[in-house]
Amino acid sequence: MPASNKMKVVFCWHMHQPDYRNIMTGEYYFPWTYLHALKDYVDMVAHLEAQPKARAVFNFAPILLEQLDDYGQQINQYFNTHETIKDAVLASLVATNLPVAGSLAYTELAKKYLRANRERMIERFPIYRELADTVDSLNEKPWLAQYLNEQFLIDLCFWYHLSWLGETLRRTDVHVQAWQNKGRGFSQQDRTHLLQIIGEQIRSIGPRYKALYDKNQIEMCMSPYAHPIVPLLLDINSARQAWPNATLPISTHYAGGTARAKWHLTEGIKTFKHYFGHSPRGCWPSEGGLSDDTLVLLKEAGFEWTATGDSVLRNSLKHADNKIVAAELDVKKSCLHRSYDFANSHINCFFRDDGLSDLIGFKYATWHAEDAVGDLINHMVKIADACDNPKNSVISVIMDGENAWEYFPENAYYFLESLYRRIGEHPQLELTTYSELISLQQPESLAMSHLVAGSWVYGTFSTWIGDKDKNRGWDMLCEAKLATDLALSAHKFKPDHLAQIEKQLALCEGSDWFWWFGDYNPSQSVSDFEFLYRQHLKNLYQLINVPAPEYLNAVISVGGGGSPATGGVMRQGHEIITEKPEYTNS
Repeated sequence: MPASNKMKVVFCWHMHQPDYRNIMTGEYYFPWTYLHALKDYVDMVAHLEAQPKARAVFNFAPILLEQLDDYGQQINQYFNTHETIKDAVLASLVATNLPVAGSLAYTELAKKYLRANRERMIERFPIYRELADTVDSLNEKPWLAQYLNEQFLIDLCFWYHLSWLGETLRRTDVHVQAWQNKGRGFSQQDRTHLLQIIGEQIRSIGPRYKALYDKNQIEMCMSPYAHPIVPLLLDINSARQAWPNATLPISTHYAGGTARAKWHLTEGIKTFKHYFGHSPRGCWPSEGGLSDDTLVLLKEAGFEWTATGDSVLRNSLKHADNKIVAAELDVKKSCLHRSYDFANSHINCFFRDDGLSDLIGFKYATWHAEDAVGDLINHMVKIADACDNPKNSVISVIMDGENAWEYFPENAYYFLESLYRRIGEHPQLELTTYSELISLQQPESLAMSHLVAGSWVYGTFSTWIGDKDKNRGWDMLCEAKLATDLALSAHKFKPDHLAQIEKQLALCEGSDWFWWFGDYNPSQSVSDFEFLYRQHLKNLYQLINVPAPEYLNAVISVGGGGSPATGGVMRQGHEIITEKPEYTNS
């Protein structure tokens, strides 16, 4: 099938949650994996199922796939063998013994049921709003709790889970609709039935995405296993390529970083193949973190394409090593929306259009859906009209596939429906995937000598390093890695134990802990993630039979009192620059 002359458009949706488990006990500290599964992973695949002509790329972090599988198994075991679900929030949905009204445990659990978008997920449902307002009043009048009862907590929990259900399910499931109409007084039978639906939805995710892949409607790709920032594992000093004045941790070398990066890629591919039955052709590196050395590893691992933010491209075009190519592009006014080959790595490198992606993530939530999609299409058409080389061009919209939607009405139901439908029918635009583009269009990659190391956020690594709290986290990780290496050289651990050590170390290497450290983020979120990071490190020391340092009992970061955009769960791709940056030759 020959390639058409339409401007190609790729939507790449990244699905990722860190491991919220204590893998020593199997206990989940936080419920975000199963909640986003219900609301987002289900809805995102349902929109493609409803529009067979639509195309998209879906990126799954392998550690997320394992958690989804674990939740599905735990819910099955609850019904088959009555085993307790190891997520306190989910388990409370069907628990027969709940905290006594007036107790601290009762109030704490009630407040957990309010951790949802207030405007779009709580205020939308009048009864849920009433229940939430009552819980909020406990802050000033805690004594009111003694006048509440068990049914209040049951109803609040039930509404919490109803609000997190996907919009596509809400519109089609008669039981969900009946519960919403019922509003109060949910029975044990209601609670059990809702848990059954939750289990069915979670277990359906993998097979539904695989079915669309098998029909060549979507492409599926992956991130490294536990979502580490690979360029920083390889060389912490690479942070200074795009940010020369960055303050780095005391430890500027992560021991054995190359081997660890390879482990995340190898283990990630193994996990991906286990769940989907094929190897991924593409890799969205954790947070779009790329460097020349990272590209080499990705190619060696068998990947054909990768991607990051366009700030990385712009930084690279300003580098002295690429001045000839940059000058030619400027003279020809060439379209930058294309594939690149850096440092002879021979891997197709695509760049996220940060402007278009951020319009979806930060602006369109308050627009009428048709107006928002129309505006996005207008921007794309302008790019297509100015394109001098359509055969080699593609517009890339790459973004979080879960956190943005709770800021839209009805979980972006109308926006996503219109997006796929209107672009699918457009005379100048054509939805595709990166692998389809490479196979059918065979674009010529523009060769450049050097990629300036960076991420999709601002083109730097400033979201994960450079702040005193983030740097402290890196120093703790580097120290734990040295202790692990020493223990492995001194003791011969059994294979199963060694595998557990490697996995626990991988969880410590994940990017999410460093994302949340620092004053930018709200204190509640920072508290959750820094606690979990310290717990992961403690577990690592326990596994290598080394006493954990006392500092792991002290809080690393407390966050700030501000309200960052979208609660801190997302960032914009472009940073407001007040001074022209310089770029090193490293």
